[in-house]
Amino acid sequence: MIQKQERVVFTFHTTTDAMAMEALCKAENLGGRMIPVPGEITADCGLAWCAEPGLAEALTHALNTAGIPVQGVYRLMV
Repeated sequence: MIQKQERVVFTFHTTTDAMAMEALCKAENLGGRMIPVPGEITADCGLAWCAEPGLAEALTHALNTAGIPVQGVYRLMV
């Protein structure tokens, strides 16, 4: 069984925003991966971006710079 670890999870209003996040992170060489929205939280879009907690500030800065709207940011055991 896979051990759960604390992660920062970004949720989005639309799938387009989630896909823009994925493209941004690949282009900027930022860590993380797309996951289904965890059951503990809700979001308009069924996709979320999951990353190491230490990347939260860099990811938030990249999102703000790129103008990608975020619905919520959570710290969860994923």
